[in-house]
This record gives sequence, C-alpha cells and structure tokens, in this order.
Amino acid sequence: MTAPFTETTAAWPHRQASEAIKLYQEGMMAGTWGAATLSLWFLILDMLAGHPLFTPQVLGTALFKGGGGVVPPAQVELSLGIVIAFTALHWLAFALIGGLASRLLGLADHNPNLGFGVLLLFVLFEGGFLGGAMLFAEPVLHTLAWQSVLVGNLLAAVAMGGYLWRRHPHMVIYP
Repeated sequence: MTAPFTETTAAWPHRQASEAIKLYQEGMMAGTWGAATLSLWFLILDMLAGHPLFTPQVLGTALFKGGGGVVPPAQVELSLGIVIAFTALHWLAFALIGGLASRLLGLADHNPNLGFGVLLLFVLFEGGFLGGAMLFAEPVLHTLAWQSVLVGNLLAAVAMGGYLWRRHPHMVIYP
C-alpha cells in the first residue's frame, strides 16, 4: 500500500521539473529569436550606411570601455573581440529575458488572470529600457538613432512574442 503512494509522490516533482525545463528552453529559444532579430536589424542598417558591424562595435565599446570610447563611424576601428563579446552578452541577456517571459507565461497558462500582468510587465520593461538608455547611455544614443533602437527592440519583442504565442496557442488572457 505504501509503494504506490511513494511512486505518485516521487513522480510529481519530476513532472514539475520537466515542465520548468521545457519552459526555460522555450524562453532561451524565444530569446535567441529576439537577439537574432535585433542583430539582423542593426546589421542591415549598418550595411546600408556602409559601416558593417558598427552598432555592436559602438555598444560593445561603450559597455566594456565606458562611454568615452564612442566615436563617429568614420573613426571606428573594428575589433572583432569587442563585437563577439558584446554579441554573446547580448544573446545572454535576451535568453534570460526569454526565460523569464516563458516562465511567466507558464504561470499564466494555469491562471489567466496573470496574463495581462505579464503583458503589462513587458510593455513597461520596453519603456524602461528606452528611458534607461536615454538617461545612462546618452553618448551612444547620439551615435545611434534612438528611433532605430526603438524599432529594433519592438521587432525583437514581436519575434519573441510570436514564438511564445505559437508555443502557447490556447492561452487566455483576462484583463
């Protein structure tokens, strides 16, 4: 009589753990879609301007060497190390955000009242990111047009949201 109870109890945490792992994997994929979309957006803009990899170079320089390293496109000396390091850190940030989004959507799957809060959180997150960038990264935003940053972030959010929407097609959100 005790053995079936033990098996049932032991199976429950394993099922929860595998569901959590699945959600984090979804989140990493969503983050990868977002990071790739944003990277492709800036690569296209940089190529059209005649300065390939300018954006990750400027952002990486500002991040790793401080704002004093921001220079006009004609004076930028491309460092593949900075571009690769920034791209890796950029992907990691998106993977973490995607993991958080997927986990929150997993909770909203079980409680539709949480769905609107998740949506509102990410709208505020986007606004907070742009506002924080305007406050703390002003030299970078003088070099990169803030409109292109906003459009790129919106494209990344749409890519991540589209991926997660396809993964949670029956989700209901109550306001």
